[in-house]
Amino acid sequence: MVDFEVVDLPPTDHVAEGDEAPDFTRPLVNAEFWEDASLSALTADGPVCLVFHPMDGSFPATYIWNELRDRELGDHCTVVGVSISTPYAHKRLIEERDMDFDLFSDPANGVAEAYGVAHDLDGMAGVAEARPATFLIDTDRTVQYAWVAEEWPDFPPYDDLEREIRALVD
Repeated sequence: MVDFEVVDLPPTDHVAEGDEAPDFTRPLVNAEFWEDASLSALTADGPVCLVFHPMDGSFPATYIWNELRDRELGDHCTVVGVSISTPYAHKRLIEERDMDFDLFSDPANGVAEAYGVAHDLDGMAGVAEARPATFLIDTDRTVQYAWVAEEWPDFPPYDDLEREIRALVD
C-alpha cells in the first residue's frame, strides 16, 4: 500500500525540445570537492543530461539516482543533477549512493525557475524546489529531449531517456 498521496502538479511552461538551454553557473559537487562551474563548460565537452531532482534524502531523489547509477548512463554522456540541497548534502548523497555523478547546488532554486520546473512545496511557506525533470542537451546547448513530471511523485521514463542518450552520442 502506498503511504503517500499522488498529486497532480499544475501545468508549467518549461524549456522544451529545440529550445536553447539556459546557461548557469553554480557550485558543482563531486565526491571530493566542489567548485563553481557552468553548464556551457560542461556542454563544450559533449552532451549533458541535466537531471532536476527533489532535496537530497527524499525518496524520489534516492530512487532517481539509484536508477541512473544502475543504468550506467554516465558512460555515454555527462550526467549532472540540480537541486536546492547544499554542497554538504550533495556530498553525503554521492557517498551514500556510491554515485559517479556530479550535482549542482542551487539553494535559491534559480536554475529550476529558469527551466520552468520550480515547484512550491505544500506546507512549507516560501520553500520551493525543482519538480523531477530531465533535459538532454547537446554541445550547442540545444535541448534534444525534455521530460518534466506532471504529478508528485513522478519519475523519468528511464528507458526513453536511455534511448535518447544513446541516439545522441552513438
